[in-house]
Amino acid sequence: MAHTLKPITLPAKPLKCRTFRQAQRSRYRLLQKENNNVQAGKETDPAAGALLLINKPLGWTSFDAVAKIRSSLYKKMGKRLKVGHAGTLDPLATGLLIVCTGKYTKRISEFQDMEKEYEAVLKLGATRPSFDKETEIDATFPYTHVTAGMLHEAAAAFTGEIEQTPPVYSAIKVDGKRAYESARRGKDIKMQSRKVLISTLEINRVELPDVHIRVVCGKGTYIRSLARDFGRALNTGAYLDTLKRTRIGIYNLKDAVNVEDV
Repeated sequence: MAHTLKPITLPAKPLKCRTFRQAQRSRYRLLQKENNNVQAGKETDPAAGALLLINKPLGWTSFDAVAKIRSSLYKKMGKRLKVGHAGTLDPLATGLLIVCTGKYTKRISEFQDMEKEYEAVLKLGATRPSFDKETEIDATFPYTHVTAGMLHEAAAAFTGEIEQTPPVYSAIKVDGKRAYESARRGKDIKMQSRKVLISTLEINRVELPDVHIRVVCGKGTYIRSLARDFGRALNTGAYLDTLKRTRIGIYNLKDAVNVEDV
């Protein structure tokens, strides 16, 4: 039934630069050199510490990927290593996941602070409680009134620093518990809005009800929430149909390997 209607963080050890701008440039050069080493396989000694670029498959949690890599390294090396990821991807999302071992786990927060790039498909005309396909459709809306002009106007409205309310189906803690745990038990949860930065929001293709977008954003941005808000701005409903993370800082999905290949 249809319803009506960030800058890259500097290292702990100060760089010997005369100005902040020089410090940023020097930091970028260090990361670029490190990225080249990752691509060349020079930063992949798991025992000493490795930075692994992983292409997370559909249906896997980020923890699943970490557990698989930890198990694979144990079988190859005969000892357990400290392994962690630098930024959660939902099970229904694919793409770049940075996994750190050894000494690199101390730098996880640094990688988490880097900007992210995503390719996503928004599905207009319906909503879901989780804002993605994890839950069933709870309402439908007309969407044929949506025009190209409306889409680009909405994209402009959500570019820059905006207020965003995270999904209740998220790992954010509310009253000491993960929000998604309470949501799955049917509890009413009040999520607090917060400021996030969306530096780029492009409409790449439109095949209604599907809208293909590219997003470059800062830490803490939920593309699922963006989908929900985008639908509201168009006087319809919307949810996140597909999501792929293509970049974290200077690290690109094209340089990632499959979990099974680690």
